[in-house]
Amino acid sequence: MKRTKILICGATGFIGRNTVEYFSESDDYEVIAVYNVRPPFEYKNVRWVQANLTDPDSVKRILGHIDVVVQAAATTSGSKDIVNRPHIHVTDNALMNSIIFRAAHEVGVKHILFFSCTVMYQSSKKLLAEADFDANIDIHPRYFGVGWTKVYIEKMCEFYSRLGETKYTAIRHSNIYGPHDKYDLDRSHVFGATISKVMQAKDEIVVWGSGEEARDLLYITDLMFFLDKAIKNQKEPFSLFNVGYGKAIKIKDLVALIVKESKKSLSIRHDLSQPTIPTSLALNCGKAEQELGWVKSTTLEDGIRKTLKWYKANITKS
Repeated sequence: MKRTKILICGATGFIGRNTVEYFSESDDYEVIAVYNVRPPFEYKNVRWVQANLTDPDSVKRILGHIDVVVQAAATTSGSKDIVNRPHIHVTDNALMNSIIFRAAHEVGVKHILFFSCTVMYQSSKKLLAEADFDANIDIHPRYFGVGWTKVYIEKMCEFYSRLGETKYTAIRHSNIYGPHDKYDLDRSHVFGATISKVMQAKDEIVVWGSGEEARDLLYITDLMFFLDKAIKNQKEPFSLFNVGYGKAIKIKDLVALIVKESKKSLSIRHDLSQPTIPTSLALNCGKAEQELGWVKSTTLEDGIRKTLKWYKANITKS
């Protein structure tokens, strides 16, 4: 049986590395992983290629004879950069995706899966479906640049899906966490930062802000399950899907839960002078469930335990 050639862009990043490991375990796929500056890692059944994804010639070179592209390459970081350097999430991301989509159209790639996010959604106490994004309502000021960039790239997916044979999946995923995430306080998202703070603390953990904001947190393996389902089951030339846990947890409660699961005795102090983004949302993922047959399988408690176990084995020892 001919294996599907799957190219994973951003393969040395958090989501990209997990994608490489997940699909390399399957006999259905031939995995080609893309790296640029960060060196590749050793893993079975993976072929590595180097490319600058903002260079059209490099992109066209690596896309030849590829069936599926998982586009996990992006300039990303945590709330510190979103507050202080929001421009870094705009230009490179818009450029590289435009180049990848054009090249994929020209060489005839069968399917592209693009990781969007949820920053375009307005804060809400109800579960948000894909259609609940209203472009006539302002995106949160701190998410303005990255939010509209993601919406633009989603529309580019839809645009190219109408021009040729390439199928597109735009994935509005919630906050993803798990092995290989960023665990330094300058670049990490809230989950990775909290894990690092808890594991490094001796007596006290300091939380930025009041902790009243709430986040939808999905374990990385459940996102991998979604990719597999979308590749195999998506029928439409373009589809946009929410992919999340379907429930929000307040940051202050998340911190308390991680402290509890760590089995450490720590006090929690809130630093109200540090940057925070006071929004809350959770995703309605009914479309992915109904059209693709995707369902999450990891509870937040189990995901925290798995992540702490990985952290102790890989970060504490390094």
